[in-house]
Amino acid sequence: MNIEQLNNNHGIVDHIKFIEGAGGFPYIRVDNAKGSAIISIYAGQVLSFHPANEPHNLMFVSERAYYQPGKSIKGGTPVCWPWFGPDPEGKGRPAHGFVRNRFWEVMRTEASGNEEGKVTLGLRDSAETKAIWPHSFELLLEITVSDSLNMELITRSLNGDTFPVTQALHTYFKVGDIAQVVILGLEGTEYVDKTDKGHVKSQAGAVVIDKEVDRIYRNVQGEIVIEDAELDRRIRIKSKGSKTAVVWNPWAKISAEMGDLKDDDYKCFVCVETANADQDVVQVGPDSESRLVANYRIERNVS
Repeated sequence: MNIEQLNNNHGIVDHIKFIEGAGGFPYIRVDNAKGSAIISIYAGQVLSFHPANEPHNLMFVSERAYYQPGKSIKGGTPVCWPWFGPDPEGKGRPAHGFVRNRFWEVMRTEASGNEEGKVTLGLRDSAETKAIWPHSFELLLEITVSDSLNMELITRSLNGDTFPVTQALHTYFKVGDIAQVVILGLEGTEYVDKTDKGHVKSQAGAVVIDKEVDRIYRNVQGEIVIEDAELDRRIRIKSKGSKTAVVWNPWAKISAEMGDLKDDDYKCFVCVETANADQDVVQVGPDSESRLVANYRIERNVS
């Protein structure tokens, strides 16, 4: 993708600029009075979000992340679609679908005064995608940058097609010290424990991370809040179109085994994913759409 052409077609002076990023990938920089963000057109992935006057990034991105076509970027907001987790049909297709390792198209950009910027990225079916997943679709990702970060993943069925979708915004949140993190809003919620043979359990109290955690929470109600005492902030997560939340941290052994994580990176992030997964399958009917929405806001003064 030509950076100059992208700026000519979609740049907005002082608000939205296209730049060359890591690995030569085209990035979009969004700036306004309330916040700033960096978005990779490859993978349709937000890699950075800073509300104005906030000293720390919302996002964690590994220093060892791969920036290579065909590889996923470890950090930010990977998009899992049209399936979450292993290939549901056991055909050997990649985990978490096929949109987090390809270039998206810039559909449009907008700026509302100096307080909000919006970028819409999109993908449509092609001969290549139909060889992987035989459906006619349009997938849009609307990213709004202001004092919060808002993401809407929109799935549209085309040509009278009908298909099931599981999906997630697999967001990596930066934390100061995982040992001082508490996750609120999931108390009493049933979850599938993927670290314990998929046994179904009930969340007793707030979620703390003191070992490998890989859980799919069912029938999630209301907001989820990450309390990060070390960085003296809360991350408030509001979602729509989702009954599922996934909480993941690889802990020490898996972090050390991953080539795109440093050994101690597990101390610096937690994934809390807005999802449709497990029993929460979305059926997209003929010429209709579904929306998965997540809004992330930082609040100061945890103590």
